[in-house]
Amino acid sequence: MNRRLVISVLFMAVALIAVGASQADVYQQGNVRVTFKAGFDPHALPRQAAAPIEVDIDGSIATTDGSHPPPLRWLEVELNRHGRLTTAGLPVCSAAILQSTTTEQALSRCRSAVVGRGDFKAEVSLGGDVPAGGRIVAFNSRIDGRPALMLHFFARVPVRFTLVVPLRIARKPKGDFGTLLRTRVPKLAGGLGSITQIDLKIGRRYSFRGKQRSYLAAACPAPPGVTFVPFNFARARFRFEGHAEIRSVLTDSCQVRS
Repeated sequence: MNRRLVISVLFMAVALIAVGASQADVYQQGNVRVTFKAGFDPHALPRQAAAPIEVDIDGSIATTDGSHPPPLRWLEVELNRHGRLTTAGLPVCSAAILQSTTTEQALSRCRSAVVGRGDFKAEVSLGGDVPAGGRIVAFNSRIDGRPALMLHFFARVPVRFTLVVPLRIARKPKGDFGTLLRTRVPKLAGGLGSITQIDLKIGRRYSFRGKQRSYLAAACPAPPGVTFVPFNFARARFRFEGHAEIRSVLTDSCQVRS
Protein backbone atom coordinates (compact mmCIF):
# COMPACT_ATOMS: atom_id res chain seq x y z
CA MET A 1 0.00 0.00 0.00
CA ASN A 2 1.56 3.33 -1.03
CA ARG A 3 2.01 6.28 1.32
CA ARG A 4 -0.75 8.44 -0.23
CA LEU A 5 -3.29 5.63 0.07
CA VAL A 6 -2.29 5.00 3.70
CA ILE A 7 -2.82 8.69 4.53
CA SER A 8 -6.22 8.70 2.80
CA VAL A 9 -7.33 5.60 4.72
CA LEU A 10 -6.23 7.14 8.02
CA PHE A 11 -8.16 10.35 7.28
CA MET A 12 -11.28 8.32 6.49
CA ALA A 13 -10.94 6.26 9.67
CA VAL A 14 -10.57 9.37 11.83
CA ALA A 15 -13.55 10.97 10.07
CA LEU A 16 -15.75 7.95 10.70
CA ILE A 17 -14.82 8.04 14.38
CA ALA A 18 -15.70 11.75 14.45
CA VAL A 19 -19.09 11.14 12.85
CA GLY A 20 -19.91 8.58 15.52
CA ALA A 21 -18.74 10.89 18.30
CA SER A 22 -20.85 13.79 17.03
CA GLN A 23 -24.07 11.82 17.26
CA ALA A 24 -24.56 12.81 20.90
CA ASP A 25 -21.87 14.23 23.18
CA VAL A 26 -22.62 14.21 26.92
CA TYR A 27 -21.12 16.71 29.38
CA GLN A 28 -21.60 16.85 33.15
CA GLN A 29 -20.83 19.34 35.92
CA GLY A 30 -22.01 18.34 39.38
CA ASN A 31 -25.51 16.91 39.03
CA VAL A 32 -26.24 18.79 35.77
CA ARG A 33 -25.92 16.77 32.57
CA VAL A 34 -26.02 18.29 29.08
CA THR A 35 -26.39 16.27 25.90
CA PHE A 36 -25.49 18.37 22.87
CA LYS A 37 -25.47 17.54 19.18
CA ALA A 38 -25.05 19.77 16.14
CA GLY A 39 -24.68 18.82 12.50
CA PHE A 40 -25.22 20.10 9.00
CA ASP A 41 -26.61 18.90 5.69
CA PRO A 42 -25.44 18.19 3.03
CA HIS A 43 -21.98 16.85 3.97
CA ALA A 44 -20.73 16.93 0.37
CA LEU A 45 -19.45 20.49 -0.18
CA PRO A 46 -17.10 22.36 -2.55
CA ARG A 47 -13.49 22.73 -1.45
CA GLN A 48 -13.41 26.50 -1.97
CA ALA A 49 -16.73 28.22 -2.78
CA ALA A 50 -19.39 27.97 -0.07
CA ALA A 51 -22.61 26.06 -0.83
CA PRO A 52 -26.01 26.24 0.96
CA ILE A 53 -26.39 24.16 4.13
CA GLU A 54 -28.85 23.64 6.99
CA VAL A 55 -27.66 23.33 10.58
CA ASP A 56 -29.48 21.05 13.01
CA ILE A 57 -29.02 21.69 16.75
CA ASP A 58 -30.28 19.18 19.30
CA GLY A 59 -29.67 19.59 23.03
CA SER A 60 -31.10 18.37 26.31
CA ILE A 61 -30.59 19.26 29.99
CA ALA A 62 -31.24 16.93 32.92
CA THR A 63 -30.08 16.23 36.47
CA THR A 64 -28.57 12.98 37.68
CA ASP A 65 -30.60 13.00 40.91
CA GLY A 66 -34.00 13.75 39.37
CA SER A 67 -34.20 17.27 40.82
CA HIS A 68 -35.60 20.23 38.90
CA PRO A 69 -33.07 21.24 36.20
CA PRO A 70 -31.47 24.64 36.86
CA PRO A 71 -32.43 27.42 34.43
CA LEU A 72 -30.00 28.10 31.59
CA ARG A 73 -28.82 31.69 31.98
CA TRP A 74 -26.04 32.15 29.40
CA LEU A 75 -25.34 30.42 26.09
CA GLU A 76 -22.58 30.76 23.50
CA VAL A 77 -22.27 28.74 20.30
CA GLU A 78 -19.34 29.12 17.90
CA LEU A 79 -19.35 27.71 14.35
CA ASN A 80 -16.40 26.73 12.19
CA ARG A 81 -15.03 29.62 10.13
CA HIS A 82 -15.52 27.72 6.87
CA GLY A 83 -19.21 28.41 7.37
CA ARG A 84 -20.78 31.67 6.26
CA LEU A 85 -23.87 33.53 7.41
CA THR A 86 -25.57 35.87 4.92
CA THR A 87 -28.41 38.26 5.79
CA ALA A 88 -28.27 40.77 2.92
CA GLY A 89 -31.79 41.29 1.58
CA LEU A 90 -33.52 39.31 4.33
CA PRO A 91 -36.34 41.05 6.22
CA VAL A 92 -35.78 41.50 9.96
CA CYS A 93 -38.03 41.03 12.98
CA SER A 94 -37.47 42.69 16.35
CA ALA A 95 -37.97 41.31 19.85
CA ALA A 96 -40.60 43.97 20.58
CA ILE A 97 -42.82 42.68 17.76
CA LEU A 98 -42.60 39.09 19.04
CA GLN A 99 -43.26 39.66 22.76
CA SER A 100 -46.45 38.07 24.17
CA THR A 101 -47.37 36.43 20.85
CA THR A 102 -48.42 32.90 19.96
CA THR A 103 -46.54 31.04 17.24
CA GLU A 104 -49.32 31.88 14.77
CA GLN A 105 -49.25 35.58 15.69
CA ALA A 106 -45.46 35.72 15.44
CA LEU A 107 -45.57 34.17 11.98
CA SER A 108 -48.30 36.52 10.80
CA ARG A 109 -46.13 39.49 11.81
CA CYS A 110 -42.71 38.23 10.69
CA ARG A 111 -43.11 35.26 8.35
CA SER A 112 -40.78 36.82 5.75
CA ALA A 113 -37.94 36.85 8.33
CA VAL A 114 -38.13 33.14 9.27
CA VAL A 115 -34.79 31.31 9.03
CA GLY A 116 -35.48 28.24 11.18
CA ARG A 117 -38.02 26.10 13.04
CA GLY A 118 -38.06 23.50 15.76
CA ASP A 119 -39.57 22.20 18.99
CA PHE A 120 -38.75 22.37 22.67
CA LYS A 121 -39.60 20.77 25.99
CA ALA A 122 -39.53 22.35 29.45
CA GLU A 123 -40.34 21.65 33.08
CA VAL A 124 -42.35 24.14 35.10
CA SER A 125 -42.18 23.96 38.90
CA LEU A 126 -45.83 24.15 40.11
CA GLY A 127 -45.71 22.27 43.41
CA GLY A 128 -43.84 19.63 41.43
CA ASP A 129 -42.30 19.45 37.98
CA VAL A 130 -44.93 19.70 35.26
CA PRO A 131 -43.83 18.99 31.66
CA ALA A 132 -44.43 21.62 28.99
CA GLY A 133 -43.54 21.93 25.35
CA GLY A 134 -44.14 23.85 22.19
CA ARG A 135 -42.68 25.26 19.02
CA ILE A 136 -39.62 27.37 18.24
CA VAL A 137 -39.38 29.77 15.32
CA ALA A 138 -36.08 31.48 14.46
CA PHE A 139 -36.27 34.95 12.89
CA ASN A 140 -33.57 37.04 11.23
CA SER A 141 -33.05 40.20 13.26
CA ARG A 142 -30.65 43.00 14.17
CA ILE A 143 -29.44 44.29 17.56
CA ASP A 144 -27.64 47.62 17.72
CA GLY A 145 -27.34 47.55 13.93
CA ARG A 146 -25.63 44.14 13.87
CA PRO A 147 -26.95 40.74 12.68
CA ALA A 148 -28.91 38.76 15.26
CA LEU A 149 -31.21 35.79 15.59
CA MET A 150 -34.50 35.90 17.51
CA LEU A 151 -35.73 32.59 18.91
CA HIS A 152 -39.46 32.61 19.66
CA PHE A 153 -40.65 29.92 22.11
CA PHE A 154 -44.37 29.40 22.71
CA ALA A 155 -46.25 26.83 24.81
CA ARG A 156 -49.94 26.52 25.70
CA VAL A 157 -49.91 23.96 28.54
CA PRO A 158 -49.62 23.59 31.49
CA VAL A 159 -49.20 27.36 31.50
CA ARG A 160 -49.33 29.63 28.46
CA PHE A 161 -46.03 31.43 27.96
CA THR A 162 -43.90 33.14 25.33
CA LEU A 163 -40.11 33.38 25.56
CA VAL A 164 -38.12 35.52 23.13
CA VAL A 165 -34.38 34.81 23.18
CA PRO A 166 -32.13 37.25 21.25
CA LEU A 167 -28.83 35.81 19.99
CA ARG A 168 -26.21 38.34 18.98
CA ILE A 169 -24.08 37.26 16.01
CA ALA A 170 -20.45 38.30 15.67
CA ARG A 171 -17.48 37.40 13.48
CA LYS A 172 -14.21 36.24 15.06
CA PRO A 173 -11.03 37.19 13.16
CA LYS A 174 -8.85 34.24 14.28
CA GLY A 175 -9.03 30.57 15.21
CA ASP A 176 -11.04 27.56 14.03
CA PHE A 177 -14.35 29.20 14.85
CA GLY A 178 -15.43 32.25 12.87
CA THR A 179 -19.06 32.88 13.86
CA LEU A 180 -20.17 33.49 17.45
CA LEU A 181 -23.79 33.40 18.66
CA ARG A 182 -24.37 34.39 22.28
CA THR A 183 -27.26 35.32 24.57
CA ARG A 184 -28.32 35.89 28.12
CA VAL A 185 -31.42 33.70 28.42
CA PRO A 186 -34.50 35.45 29.89
CA LYS A 187 -36.42 33.83 32.74
CA LEU A 188 -39.01 31.29 31.67
CA ALA A 189 -42.52 31.34 33.22
CA GLY A 190 -41.50 33.94 35.81
CA GLY A 191 -38.43 31.93 36.81
CA LEU A 192 -40.42 28.74 37.48
CA GLY A 193 -39.51 27.01 34.23
CA SER A 194 -36.42 25.37 32.79
CA ILE A 195 -35.92 24.36 29.18
CA THR A 196 -34.97 20.68 29.06
CA GLN A 197 -34.77 19.94 25.34
CA ILE A 198 -34.33 21.84 22.06
CA ASP A 199 -34.46 20.53 18.50
CA LEU A 200 -33.87 23.37 16.03
CA LYS A 201 -33.06 23.41 12.31
CA ILE A 202 -31.70 26.65 10.83
CA GLY A 203 -31.30 27.40 7.14
CA ARG A 204 -33.04 29.21 4.31
CA ARG A 205 -32.55 29.91 0.62
CA TYR A 206 -33.84 33.16 -0.82
CA SER A 207 -33.47 35.52 -3.75
CA PHE A 208 -32.07 39.05 -3.58
CA ARG A 209 -31.19 41.39 -6.46
CA GLY A 210 -31.68 38.60 -8.96
CA LYS A 211 -29.29 36.18 -7.21
CA GLN A 212 -29.97 33.03 -5.21
CA ARG A 213 -28.58 33.28 -1.69
CA SER A 214 -28.45 31.12 1.41
CA TYR A 215 -28.71 32.19 5.05
CA LEU A 216 -26.07 29.55 5.87
CA ALA A 217 -23.37 28.26 3.51
CA ALA A 218 -20.10 26.37 3.92
CA ALA A 219 -17.11 24.87 2.13
CA CYS A 220 -15.25 21.67 3.03
CA PRO A 221 -11.88 22.51 4.68
CA ALA A 222 -10.02 19.53 3.18
CA PRO A 223 -6.35 19.97 2.20
CA PRO A 224 -5.29 19.29 -1.40
CA GLY A 225 -5.36 15.59 -2.26
CA VAL A 226 -7.80 14.74 0.54
CA THR A 227 -11.53 14.46 -0.16
CA PHE A 228 -12.91 13.37 3.24
CA VAL A 229 -11.89 15.18 6.42
CA PRO A 230 -12.95 15.68 10.08
CA PHE A 231 -12.95 19.14 11.62
CA ASN A 232 -14.15 21.03 14.70
CA PHE A 233 -17.66 22.04 13.68
CA ALA A 234 -19.04 23.77 16.78
CA ARG A 235 -18.06 24.83 20.29
CA ALA A 236 -20.58 25.69 22.99
CA ARG A 237 -20.66 27.10 26.53
CA PHE A 238 -23.63 26.67 28.87
CA ARG A 239 -23.96 28.56 32.14
CA PHE A 240 -26.71 27.62 34.59
CA GLU A 241 -28.13 29.47 37.57
CA GLY A 242 -26.14 28.50 40.66
CA HIS A 243 -23.93 26.05 38.76
CA ALA A 244 -20.55 25.99 37.07
CA GLU A 245 -20.11 26.43 33.35
CA ILE A 246 -20.23 23.47 30.96
CA ARG A 247 -18.21 23.55 27.73
CA SER A 248 -18.33 21.29 24.69
CA VAL A 249 -16.62 20.89 21.31
CA LEU A 250 -18.32 18.95 18.53
CA THR A 251 -16.49 17.33 15.65
CA ASP A 252 -18.05 16.54 12.29
CA SER A 253 -16.78 15.68 8.81
CA CYS A 254 -17.33 16.66 5.20
CA GLN A 255 -16.61 15.31 1.74
CA VAL A 256 -15.29 17.42 -1.11
CA ARG A 257 -17.86 17.69 -3.87
CA SER A 258 -16.47 17.66 -7.37
